[in-house]
Amino acid sequence: MIVKEGFQGFSMNKLARASGISVATLYIYYRDKDDLIQKIGTEIAKQFMSTTLDAFSSNMRFADGLKKQWANRANFALKYPKEVACLEIIKHSRHVDHIVEDSLKEFRMAMEEFTRNAIKNKELRTIPVDVFWSIAYGPLYTLLRFHEEGKSIGGRKFKLTKKTMDDALEIVVRALKP
Repeated sequence: MIVKEGFQGFSMNKLARASGISVATLYIYYRDKDDLIQKIGTEIAKQFMSTTLDAFSSNMRFADGLKKQWANRANFALKYPKEVACLEIIKHSRHVDHIVEDSLKEFRMAMEEFTRNAIKNKELRTIPVDVFWSIAYGPLYTLLRFHEEGKSIGGRKFKLTKKTMDDALEIVVRALKP
């Protein structure tokens, strides 16, 4: 409902009607609309962060670890496109601080250790974290968006393939090497 109608079209009453329950039942579990949105966002974020760490180790070689991160993120996005769209909406709202606080601790520690190890092993150049994230993951998220929309630049048909992902990842890894 949040993805389809945004925050303005989302209400406890509409959710209760769509779910076939009374609005009073929702208020047993959630204080208000904001509490519900924050809990939904936190749950999706925790699920996403947990998935990104599947078979990932902060001690992996940089190229292998980034490849695992790309695969895990892509698998989650392809399997749960509505959840990803919902999380994106929530991430760009006032609810983001609450969600980040509740869901990122383990993930943040693993990723910080991973990048520290990669820099120490001279597999990754030292760059600001924002620049790193935009280069390391921006291309993946662009490809996933193209895939979700079914088209890329200029309206050309697009379907994400393993080869496309591998080609983009190879360029990213090269760009981030010292």
